[in-house]
Amino acid sequence: MGSANKTPLLILLLFSDLFICEILSEGVSKEEAKHLRDEVREMFYHAFGGYMKHAFPHDELKPLSCEGEDTLGGYALTLIDSLDTLALLGDRESFSASVEWIGKNLRFDINKTVSVFETTIRILGGLLSAHLIASDYNTGMRIPSYEDELLHLAEDLARRMLPAFDTPTGIPFGSVNLMHGVDENESKAKPLSGGGTLTLEFGMLSRLTNDPIFEEVTKNAVLGLWARRSRINLVGAHIDVFSGEWTQKDAGIGTSIDSFYEYLLKAYILFGDEEYLFIFQEAYRAAMLYLHNDPWYVEVNMNSAALVWPLFNSLQAFWPGLQVLAGDIEPAIKTHTAFFSVWKRYGFTPEGFNLATFKVQQGQKSYPLRPELIESTYWLYKATRNPRFLDAGRDMLASLQYAARCTCGYCHISDVEFHQQEDHMESFFLAETVKYLWLLFDLAAGPDNLVENGPYPYIFSTEGHLLPATPQVSLVSEHCSYLGAYCRSSNLRQETFFSEAARDSAATNISESLTNTDAKILLRSDSRKSRSSGLIKGYCPGLTHAQRYGISYVASDDSPEEESSSTKPDTVVQNSSTALVVSNQSSDSPSSDADDHHKPREDQRAPQLDDETSQIVNVTSKEEV
Repeated sequence: MGSANKTPLLILLLFSDLFICEILSEGVSKEEAKHLRDEVREMFYHAFGGYMKHAFPHDELKPLSCEGEDTLGGYALTLIDSLDTLALLGDRESFSASVEWIGKNLRFDINKTVSVFETTIRILGGLLSAHLIASDYNTGMRIPSYEDELLHLAEDLARRMLPAFDTPTGIPFGSVNLMHGVDENESKAKPLSGGGTLTLEFGMLSRLTNDPIFEEVTKNAVLGLWARRSRINLVGAHIDVFSGEWTQKDAGIGTSIDSFYEYLLKAYILFGDEEYLFIFQEAYRAAMLYLHNDPWYVEVNMNSAALVWPLFNSLQAFWPGLQVLAGDIEPAIKTHTAFFSVWKRYGFTPEGFNLATFKVQQGQKSYPLRPELIESTYWLYKATRNPRFLDAGRDMLASLQYAARCTCGYCHISDVEFHQQEDHMESFFLAETVKYLWLLFDLAAGPDNLVENGPYPYIFSTEGHLLPATPQVSLVSEHCSYLGAYCRSSNLRQETFFSEAARDSAATNISESLTNTDAKILLRSDSRKSRSSGLIKGYCPGLTHAQRYGISYVASDDSPEEESSSTKPDTVVQNSSTALVVSNQSSDSPSSDADDHHKPREDQRAPQLDDETSQIVNVTSKEEV
């Protein structure tokens, strides 16, 4: 996507299936894709069943010794992280039993000091995602007896983490005690990703509880980080949350920084806040200018852009997937090819691969079952339907089955050169790694799941949790103080106002090219519903049920008349989302086909819980304009 001799129009609607076709790899027929999907399902239940039998209610499974261990807070971490994967697989029985046990037994009034970042993306995100699935008939997984227990737990947990944000910069401490707040000896040095990767979960909680405090503190943290960027718009890896001084000035897209970029774009997609989009554009442009050493990415000094590390680290592998959401397809394909070549060489991606020696970096030889490369493979296959990505997925599945499968689950690989196993299985293996593999092959086999065929577009959190972009969540400009109001401009009792940040963002041409490619992000108005820019201050009528769940919308009073065919613009696919990613090609150009953080065969039922032990996303309606 980029040069004038390429396809004149490549549209990536963030929440729609791009190409509906049956093209599969020569080596992966549609029938084989079904078998691979079923194999991934069995993989999930081997690991989940091992956890439930040998580790529950501890946090994580030790898959070689078949024991449990508490790694975060001692509150059934792997079960919570697995909830929406159970729902995605259609396992109503296990999903319902798990939600019921958590609602009855989980409590956060405990004397435990936990990571704000990991607790947010794993526990808070897992609870919110499961709540949104269990409470909604439209998902097909509604639990009749469910009474918002998970939402209440999520709110309690988030409030216990709020003291971490009480800093001069607004950037939170890294850890907080769930009972006593921040310890007086808590370190003030904080990874960038820890402060910039909380917006999706906390923002969603604000919309569900009608309390803006959660979104306010996390957005303030992002703004605090961005305000301290260098003059060339790069950010460092670690920062002092009190002084705002950078304690590590290495800029990159991997360790300690990765999900900062991810949440900028996804927060815009989910919430419609243009300020996140503006920051993402600036940050992405700088990353492509100073960090991109085609097809690899390096680490540089954030002030001078001088090379610091010529290193590929495994957390960088999320980047091609993010580029799909941003519409930058060609560099995403090139980078994925480079990253996957490392996987092919060793059977896995090591934590560090030296680009100067083209050898595994000493001290970084492990593969802790990370999902990032598989995640990008799914996104690229979804965007392009190129069969090479199915082949890559099949190879990655084979590696996991051959070298990582062990007695009770799947083991970390401590050395990718010798495939030595380590007795640990991160919860994100079930929340992300298996999930993205299953989605990849299900997409090829003919998708029938909540993400591809469900009632809403879904955004994946950095932990792979499903967050629905319902009108109630996403149409920020139609809401009044998160009270669930749907505002038509004619119904406003008070005038619309803009924050200074919103004015600055509006003044920026947000369709300006992100890079030297012609991919652009545009904010578009949907002619089917009333739109008002900025925040609305005043009283608005409430959402009807149909409007709340995106079944229908209030028609706009000023819908533009249908243009004649002679003046009709390039075709785009549009839905309830306002975010489109399009190329800016001349209409007379010749066309051609477009080619974390931690990051953690037969159907088999998971063991039941008992009281004692216990997008690119398809949208149901599209229109062409």
